[in-house]
Amino acid sequence: MPGQLAEKGLVILDRDGVINQDSREFVKSVDEWLPLAGSIAAIAELSAAGYTVAVASNQSGLARGLFDKASLLAMHQKLHDLVSVAGGRVDRVVVCPHGPEDGCDCRKPKPGLLLELARHYGASLEDVPIIGDSLRDLQAAAAVGAQPILVRTGNGASTAEQLPPELGDVEVYDDLAAVAAQLVAR
Repeated sequence: MPGQLAEKGLVILDRDGVINQDSREFVKSVDEWLPLAGSIAAIAELSAAGYTVAVASNQSGLARGLFDKASLLAMHQKLHDLVSVAGGRVDRVVVCPHGPEDGCDCRKPKPGLLLELARHYGASLEDVPIIGDSLRDLQAAAAVGAQPILVRTGNGASTAEQLPPELGDVEVYDDLAAVAAQLVAR
């Protein structure tokens, strides 16, 4: 049975570098999972405006043995709790637990995580806003006909300098709060 979409439809967020601080050493625990300024309020604003908010995240730290599934679930519970307190909701979180060399179909830039969300909601991803900070997020969005949106947080500033022309016009914003304000205004 498909999940229910809110009236404005689906918006998909990457996690590290978009919602929370990213780390070259990986975000390995609930204590290391620190939201970026304004990101929790932005998710709540999207929810209140009628969007279903989902998260699609590569989490190769699992495959690398840097943290376990219980730690990952604790990080996501913290996300859910903070957004709930702010008056919003993260409806679903999907992750790729594989490493870069595992050859899976779910690790972005492959579209597997996004297709999993499409199946869950019984929805097309055409023109769905997908917000990320890395080229792989934008490539996955383009692969499914979604609307790739780049934020300059996390890896986004360096990604903005090297956007390949085949991605077309990618909207670029300073942070998730700026994207949320634009989407809510539409």
